Amino acid sequence: MSTGLSLGKSAAPITDLLATSRETGILDRPSALRFAEEATLEVLLSAATQLRARGKGTVVSFSKKVFIPLTTLCRDYCGYCTFRKDPGQPGAHFMTPDEVLALAERARAAGCKEALFSLGDQPERIFPEAREFLQRQGFARTLDYLAAMSELVLDRVGLLPHANPGVMDRPALERLKESNASVGLMLENVSARLMRDGLAHAKAPDKVPALRLRTIEEAGKLSMAFTTGILIGIGETFEERVDSLFAIRALHEQYGHIQEVIVQNFRAKPDIPMAHHPEPSMEELLRTIAIARLILGPYMNLQAPPNLSYADFPRLLEAGINDWGGISPVTKDFINPEAAWPQIAKLRAETEARGFTLRERLALYPEFVKSGNFLSARVRERALRLAGADGFAA
Repeated sequence: MSTGLSLGKSAAPITDLLATSRETGILDRPSALRFAEEATLEVLLSAATQLRARGKGTVVSFSKKVFIPLTTLCRDYCGYCTFRKDPGQPGAHFMTPDEVLALAERARAAGCKEALFSLGDQPERIFPEAREFLQRQGFARTLDYLAAMSELVLDRVGLLPHANPGVMDRPALERLKESNASVGLMLENVSARLMRDGLAHAKAPDKVPALRLRTIEEAGKLSMAFTTGILIGIGETFEERVDSLFAIRALHEQYGHIQEVIVQNFRAKPDIPMAHHPEPSMEELLRTIAIARLILGPYMNLQAPPNLSYADFPRLLEAGINDWGGISPVTKDFINPEAAWPQIAKLRAETEARGFTLRERLALYPEFVKSGNFLSARVRERALRLAGADGFAA
C-alpha cells in the first residue's frame, strides 16, 4: 500500500525499528511514517498485537450504555453527518427532562451503567428555536442544559454520564465534572486544510483543530478522564492521521487524562454532501489502528467501533484494539443509524473465539476508577458502587 508519503530511507531495516518500538513502547514520527509507507500489513498487525498483549493482556472491554441524543440541532454542517438537523427538519429535536429521565430509566432496567449524551454543537448560536427551548428550561447555553441533565440522570437514575457535546470551554468542563464520569470530543484530525471550501469541515466552525485541542487540554488541566480519537476517510492524508495521533499522545503525556482513543472509519450515507465519497477499506482501517497502537503505546485504551465494520468487526482485534466501545441494548447508534450494534452475546462469542476475555467496564476505564483522581465526590461514590475491586463493572 502506498500512502503518498515521500520518505527518506533510514539505515535501520523496518523490522529492526518495529522490534525497537515493541520493546520500548515508544515510536517517533519519522518511524511511524516509515511504517505506514513500508511495512506490510502482516508485520504491522503482528507488532501492534504484541504491544497490546504487553499492556492489556487478553482482556477486551465494552460499556453497556444508553445513547441519549439530547439535541440534534447543531450549528456545524460537516460533510459526513446525518445526526445534525435544522429546526423544522424531520428528527430535529431537543429532549425535555422528562424524556431524558424516561430513557435513562429504561436503560437502567436493561442493565446499562453509562449514559452517553450526544448532541449538536452550540445550536443556540444560530437558531432562535434552540434559544427559546433553552430559555423555557431556564438556561442560556446548551452546555449548561447538558450539565443539568447529566446531574438529573446521575442523581435520579444512578447511571454514570459521559458527555460528548463538541467544543467545551473551561466553565462548562468544570460544571460537567461534577456529574460526569468522563467526557469526550473526537479530535477527528489536526489538519486545518479540511476546512477549505468543498472539504469535510468547510462549514463547521467548531471543527477548527486548535479549538478542539484546547478543549482536550482544558480537560487535562481539570483532571477529567477524556475520550478522543480520529476519523479516517474524510479527505485527510495518512500523514495527517499520524500527526493527529501524535497530538493526542502529547496531550496525554502532559496531563495523563486521555482514557481512550477511538479510530473511527467514515461510512457514506445517502443525503449527505459526502454520499459518494469513497470509504476507507478494511486494510486501510487495520493499518491505521495498528499505527495508532504503535504510536500510543501498550497501555492506552484503543477502540474501533464494531458496528462500522459490520460482519468483519472481529478483524479489528487483529490490529491491537482492546475495547469495543459502548454497546446499547436500548438505543441505536444515532450517529450511524444504518449500522446496528452487534448483540452483546455475539460480541462475546466472537471475542472469546479469538482467545480474549470480554469484560464490561463503566464509562470510566478501570485504571481511572482505581486512581480516584479524576472524579468529583458524588461521581466517585456512584462509580465505586457500580465497580468491582478490579475497576471493571461489578
